[in-house]
Amino acid sequence: MKITARDIPPRAAWALEQAGVHPLLARLYAARGVRDKDELNEDLNRLLPPAGLMGIQQAATLLADAMARDLRLCVVADYDCDGATACAVAVRGLRLLGAKHVDYLVPDRVTDGYGLTPPIARRVKERSADVLITVDNGIASVEGVAEAKALGLQVLVTDHHLPGPELPAADAMVNPNQPGCTFESKSLAGVGVMFYVLMALRSELRARGVFDLASQPKLDPLLTLVALGTVADVVRLDANNRRLVAQGLRRIRAGAMPAGVAALFAAAGRKAPVATTFDFGFALGPRINAAGRLADMTLGIECLLTDDAGRASHLAGQLDTINRERREIEGGMREQAMLMAENLFDESEDPPPAISVFDPEFHEGVVGIVASRIKDKLHRPTFVFAASSAPGKEHELKGSGRSIPGFHLRDALDLVAKRHPGVLLKFGGHAMAAGCTVAAEAFQTFEQALAQVAQEWLDASTLTRRIETDGPLAPEYCRADLVDTLHREVWGQGFAPPTFSEEVQVLSQRLVGEAKNHLSIKLMHQGNPVDAIWFGHTEQLPARVLLAFRLDVNEWRGERKVQFLVEGAEI
Repeated sequence: MKITARDIPPRAAWALEQAGVHPLLARLYAARGVRDKDELNEDLNRLLPPAGLMGIQQAATLLADAMARDLRLCVVADYDCDGATACAVAVRGLRLLGAKHVDYLVPDRVTDGYGLTPPIARRVKERSADVLITVDNGIASVEGVAEAKALGLQVLVTDHHLPGPELPAADAMVNPNQPGCTFESKSLAGVGVMFYVLMALRSELRARGVFDLASQPKLDPLLTLVALGTVADVVRLDANNRRLVAQGLRRIRAGAMPAGVAALFAAAGRKAPVATTFDFGFALGPRINAAGRLADMTLGIECLLTDDAGRASHLAGQLDTINRERREIEGGMREQAMLMAENLFDESEDPPPAISVFDPEFHEGVVGIVASRIKDKLHRPTFVFAASSAPGKEHELKGSGRSIPGFHLRDALDLVAKRHPGVLLKFGGHAMAAGCTVAAEAFQTFEQALAQVAQEWLDASTLTRRIETDGPLAPEYCRADLVDTLHREVWGQGFAPPTFSEEVQVLSQRLVGEAKNHLSIKLMHQGNPVDAIWFGHTEQLPARVLLAFRLDVNEWRGERKVQFLVEGAEI
């Protein structure tokens, strides 16, 4: 492991500080590419205009025409948190703007697989729908869109995933990553794309005289869901996404949120008045995702749609129970998968350049989480496969992969498919996360082919795990109130949460937790004693060590003390 410090442009840090930004925040922002205080403006009027999205006017016209004719709209969602929030935003937003007939359908992870398939198109038609709207999927659903069109449905695709070689023949398509789209933010989540479509639809309805600026419905209440889906999908938090997330957090902290979001905060034991992006990513998001992994994402969507506090509480409780079950399944799978991965190489050797593992007992709903855990520990692109439980698909393996910086996972799958035709039955995804389906007998071929691509693309530098930090923490900033200030900011993918690093003296250390799998440390930082904890780490540290750590506040008997959360050590 290598711990490195980010470059902090002194002029940018100085300019931000002179503009009134706290000195520590000025340094953190400058290190993340912020050059001007204006970039930190979170006002809604600073959002990129919807008109910049290719196809958005056609989408707005299609929806406005459908609403004028009282046509029946059906939203086809995805079964993760981005898909669930995008579906809830679509249903709530369309009804808010006057649509009288809005239904939704969410595919089943096991029996349907990902995206708009021909069978799903037929199910939408059976519901007497006239217009099919995809959220967080559809850009690769060439056959599904063709089937929907053949059945007489109008089709609007809203998505953010990377397109394949052929685009679907939809009536309208909004995706910042489609060829020819010049929208500045390519990192919009699926829920963000749908929110933008609603903004364009409202403008179109205003132009038609349906309402004016004074009477138009406010879309602001949807921003809590936009923020949740954006963070949970781990998209890059560029300036536009940070504004969307900041607006959602602002409303949650003020108590203005759907009943389901409030109930999820309660179920997770988190406090909405001090909500952070960590709550979205590690508390609310996983509870919604658990429904899609182990049960039916309809539970998650209904929780986000209901305005009944009692029903919301009941649904959030169900989601919490499912998430506990998910954690139990994941725990057993993670141990088994990690053992299989570590058996691929001797203790004296480095891990192979890419890792693929499969066991017939693995649950396909949590393969992505387990792949992420292995990737984090071994710092290698990792795929974990499970046998498909879909009827008639028992001979297929469904895999989910997670990658490391410098290895574009979807592009790697594309190269595997070209080199070994027929091995990949289906694949798609992003640079850092992707999914694929292979025939059971082709698993070893896939494993070797992926490792070969990784061998060609990765070198010793990219195969070394690196923690990028913000350097040393001045002792005057080691205060609970300042940690609270840091937590209130919008951090996440592409705008990393503050992580500091410096050499410290270890005073004492002991293993804690039921399984004795966390290291509790007392250390000396800049002459001051500080408590620290390293979750999931059991090896003892030397007396002096270079640590990378985040800041947290530990509350005990009314006293609030700064605590270091250790991310890694360079020994």
